[in-house]
Amino acid sequence: MEEHLKEFMQYLIIEKGLAKNTIMSYERDLKSYLNYLNKIEAIGTLNEVQRFHIVQFLNFLKEQGKSSKTLARHIASIRAFHQFLLRERATNQDPSVQIDTPKQERTFPKVLSLQEVEVLLDAPNLDDHYGIRDKAMIELLYATGIRVSELIALEIEDIHLTMGFIRCSGTGNKERILPIGRAALEAIKHYLDNGRSQFVTTKHRDNALFLNHQGHRLTRQGFWKILKKLAKEAGIQKELTPHTLRHSFATHLLENGADLKSVQEMLGHADISTTQIYTSVTKTKIKDVYSKFHPRA
Repeated sequence: MEEHLKEFMQYLIIEKGLAKNTIMSYERDLKSYLNYLNKIEAIGTLNEVQRFHIVQFLNFLKEQGKSSKTLARHIASIRAFHQFLLRERATNQDPSVQIDTPKQERTFPKVLSLQEVEVLLDAPNLDDHYGIRDKAMIELLYATGIRVSELIALEIEDIHLTMGFIRCSGTGNKERILPIGRAALEAIKHYLDNGRSQFVTTKHRDNALFLNHQGHRLTRQGFWKILKKLAKEAGIQKELTPHTLRHSFATHLLENGADLKSVQEMLGHADISTTQIYTSVTKTKIKDVYSKFHPRA
């Protein structure tokens, strides 16, 4: 079964061209699935898998307290895996065909207010190169709405200061060109002129835009620690994740009159329905404002 999983991973990488994080998610879900089949159900080959085995696995996940969102993701992974096996004639049936995806509770992304964004952007200490770097990163995230994975993947040549845009690669290595606002441009220029060189070491030369104290490309975990530290210093009480600035970017654009299609393109969403969640956020805010300020609400 492990061999089939390796073949499926290769298919996702080579033929589907999925992002690294997406592939890792598939692999994690399917490893837990195959481990369950082998250890709990004592199944030796994938051709033995029946629908009730998958249902039992999902019940096993429910008992562990997994959310409906997590269950839906596992189902999607399992379904794609079995369809691949059938297509490659590694099995003669697809037991996932009649598995229903659990109804998910609709959750709205958490966003910062404009005031909270301003406080966060002012939090880095510009007296040292760490603060100069942190200011450039946060300004860039809020200015463009790029993902943290896209932020840390940026190379120096991806930044075009004179033209005022960046080039980044998103899901499926799809490239997009994004404009940068004046504040972010100034922060990045200040970092390139006065901060980045202090991270560069003689032992290691990295072309990454944002570096850590060892002169290597900054990691997701490294950025996450920086963001938590800045949020604490800024006194922001809301739960803050690296994706919060992306959500705030999209919501604030729509609140100020941007059209949905343009926001979709800037975020790099393949389907506009993914972007529409932000319109629900703005409608909820409008309702709250109405309820608070209308004399007869």
